[in-house]
Amino acid sequence: MSNDANEANEANNATVTTQEKKQTGSSESRDTVFIGKKPLMAYVTSTLIQLANIPSVTIKARGMSIGRAVDVSQIISRKTENAGYSIGNINLGSEALESQDGRTRNVSTIEIQINRN
Repeated sequence: MSNDANEANEANNATVTTQEKKQTGSSESRDTVFIGKKPLMAYVTSTLIQLANIPSVTIKARGMSIGRAVDVSQIISRKTENAGYSIGNINLGSEALESQDGRTRNVSTIEIQINRN
């Protein structure tokens, strides 16, 4: 009987740890918008909603989505000049990824920080 109780306690502890990780992870990723293949205005809207709650948001993209990330940042900074948003630091880099055929490819990355003034 005590063995079953220990297993139940371990299961409860694992559940709590998983929930804590989810809560911690969501607060960390809340200040980042990853750009993909959705329509441009979806990312603009998402970034503006996050900027309403926190003072700084980072837009991240890699590969073919870099141009879309730049477009999102320009729309926010130029079209909403009166709202007081500005572009902060811009980081360029590359990541080594393994392609489907097993070869290593370098993929360009960009991080654009948008600040609320």
